[in-house]
Amino acid sequence: MNSPRSFSRRDFLVGATAALAGATLARAADASPEPIIDIHQHTNYGGARDPKQKWIQIGPARSDDELIAHQRTMGATTTILLPAGTTMFRPSTLNGQANGLDTTCYGNESCLAIARAHPGEFLFAANEVSDADQAVVTIEKYLKLGAVMIAEQKFGVQCDAPEMQKLYALAAAYRVPILMHWQAGSYNLGYDRFHRMLAKYPKTNFLGHAQTFWANIDRANVDDPKNLYPKGKVTPGGLTDRFLAYYPPFFGDLSAGSGESAFKRDPEHARAFLARHQDKLLYGSDCNDRFGTPEVCSGIRQIAQVRQFAPNKAAERKMLYGNAKKLFRL
Repeated sequence: MNSPRSFSRRDFLVGATAALAGATLARAADASPEPIIDIHQHTNYGGARDPKQKWIQIGPARSDDELIAHQRTMGATTTILLPAGTTMFRPSTLNGQANGLDTTCYGNESCLAIARAHPGEFLFAANEVSDADQAVVTIEKYLKLGAVMIAEQKFGVQCDAPEMQKLYALAAAYRVPILMHWQAGSYNLGYDRFHRMLAKYPKTNFLGHAQTFWANIDRANVDDPKNLYPKGKVTPGGLTDRFLAYYPPFFGDLSAGSGESAFKRDPEHARAFLARHQDKLLYGSDCNDRFGTPEVCSGIRQIAQVRQFAPNKAAERKMLYGNAKKLFRL
């Protein structure tokens, strides 16, 4: 039998150095941030609008460089940029108010440019005014260029209008989700009828977002255009709760003040809701501040809320990363 090998001082130092280097790399890996996918951001977001002519921008918005820095500060490792549609004046844009998505957001080319300049870190969606003659052609153009979603649909149309159904079919054909801003009295009307579309288009993945979507976690206090941010205890079993439970292709976008408020109003319900729908909820920020600080950034606060109310670490990671990775096939 061979005798045990004797180690020289040099052998010991080489081995110790290698072990130390390995431990340092392991610590660095442990310290690396967990990936976060933000499914909802905009370019040129946050500028002032003319109060009399709301489609006209009169103040500076967040620059592209500020957007990129904001997302990195917030911890988003992948961000999907959602464009506005073409500027036009018709009932579906509320005579221009919805141009720029009722704010100052830029359109398809702006989102495409940032995504091409920062591959992997930024992706882009495709959009157009829902009932514009060129809606399908324009959206399909950008889908062919690599858009990963139809979004953000934020126009004054009935949810079951023929024009919307063309977009639902287009989303299914290209295997991309369609994200809809639900706001009673303004955008994507008829949420109480939307179950018919969910049944009719089972191969289309839908993402719900905004005030009416989140108000309808509750069975009471819903669909009131004058009360888009209801407060107080939630009575479970509202339309959104049921749609998420019963329709596999229906998902929820956690973004914006509407998502944040939905959980702040009733922490006990928030915990139960996130546990119940942990496989159907995706993190989005939709915040327009420049710096990404918790005092002004709803996106950072929503990350904190997911971590606070998620039933466990696995559920947290699904909502901040895994569900989006799966839905967008990233």
